[in-house]
Amino acid sequence: MEEIITRFPPSPTGHLHVGGARTALFNWLYARHMNGRFVLRIEDTDTRRSTQASVDAIFDALQWLNIDWDEGPYFQTQRFDIYKEYLNKLIDSDHAYYCTCSPDQIDVMRQQAMASGQKPRYDGSCREKGLKKTDDAVIRFKSPLTGTTVVEDLIKGNIVFQNDELDDFVICRSDGTPTYNFVVVVDDITMNINTIIRGDDHVMNTPKQLLLYRALQAPLPTFGHVPMVLGSDRSRLSKRHGAMSVTEYRDQGFLPDALVNYLVRLGWSHGDQEFFTRDELIRVFDLKNIGRSAGVFDPDKLLALNAEHIRATAPENLVAPLAPFLKDCGIEIQEDDYICNVIETLAPRSKTLEEMARAALFFYLDDIIYEEKAARKFLKAAALSPLKLLSEKLGALTTYNQENLEDVFKDVMDQTGLKLGKIAQPVRVALTGKTASPGIFEIIAILGPERVIPRLEKAIQYIEGLEG
Repeated sequence: MEEIITRFPPSPTGHLHVGGARTALFNWLYARHMNGRFVLRIEDTDTRRSTQASVDAIFDALQWLNIDWDEGPYFQTQRFDIYKEYLNKLIDSDHAYYCTCSPDQIDVMRQQAMASGQKPRYDGSCREKGLKKTDDAVIRFKSPLTGTTVVEDLIKGNIVFQNDELDDFVICRSDGTPTYNFVVVVDDITMNINTIIRGDDHVMNTPKQLLLYRALQAPLPTFGHVPMVLGSDRSRLSKRHGAMSVTEYRDQGFLPDALVNYLVRLGWSHGDQEFFTRDELIRVFDLKNIGRSAGVFDPDKLLALNAEHIRATAPENLVAPLAPFLKDCGIEIQEDDYICNVIETLAPRSKTLEEMARAALFFYLDDIIYEEKAARKFLKAAALSPLKLLSEKLGALTTYNQENLEDVFKDVMDQTGLKLGKIAQPVRVALTGKTASPGIFEIIAILGPERVIPRLEKAIQYIEGLEG
């Protein structure tokens, strides 16, 4: 069987957004599933809009998503000699010709075509003139005047185009720069791309590209045009629907595997399964399971899926991605058991890494600041006795584990006659400054005596100061 070779060809005119990322993922996953090759190509012939900053942003996003490439990155602006060679092939084989019609003349042709009920098009005035190259000449492809061109699409089925509706399109401008439909065909031929998965906004380009393949006597690749991603109102996806660039999701604390999982499921399915690891996706991804209807982007579903991936990730594997968010909060961490224990207790309650970092602050602060409402409600005279007893008994423990801590709290409950809730809430405020946190035994076990006892003593002093 022929080796499958796919490609992702972004234009460096901005950041990589979710629609482009999904296209990259479909091509990457299919190549990995088929033990094939994945090629990265930067389509930067639009030199006015292309920037190095955008190139860097695309690389940054792909690397964060862990989408690696086997060849490239190729840059179209570095391949003009190759394009010139293939332009000459088309001219020499009489599949292309020079055209000197002015923009004004072409406008008249198009208006005349529309006036007679036809599509606006170039009328082929220079087609048989045999003109030579001049400074104002473009190169046009000599499209067939009759018959049909059939796009055999893996996803949409066969799409038929009438050749008499395809005019002699420009393949090289008068300034010597080749046009999109021409360069992508040359690139795909010379890079041996045999499987092209892309958005269905490219469908109208495909018949022109097929004609170029045939004129160049090159084998045709397999095409699959994927429905676009839509917003909740079924319009084209944009930032107003909650969609952002890929790196914005990273900066908000999403896991790359969660975003990969979510984007792949927008338009592709494997039974009713929603949650996939990366290895599972590589194992089961197939083009036949890409649907014909557009996927609707739902930020809430993405958030819920991110929470699932956080819960499913081993704590030690969350240390590195969490570290920048803690650093933004002024916390420098060590990769040790302490941070792993913190992550383990916070993961079931965190939807993003940013949220987890905020929730983790009390584990690291030297001085706990009490929320005013929490202190007023729970750090008062009635809490003084249980806090003193706890401080004494916890200070005598050599090991903090679930069993020992339960025994201590039972002793305090017996001596004070208070129920667990009446004791736990003042302790929670003393240790975290807030009324909401993971389980009280969990946080005491993680904080350890070197943090717990001073925080209890501080709360005792606070209450005594109020009493005084």
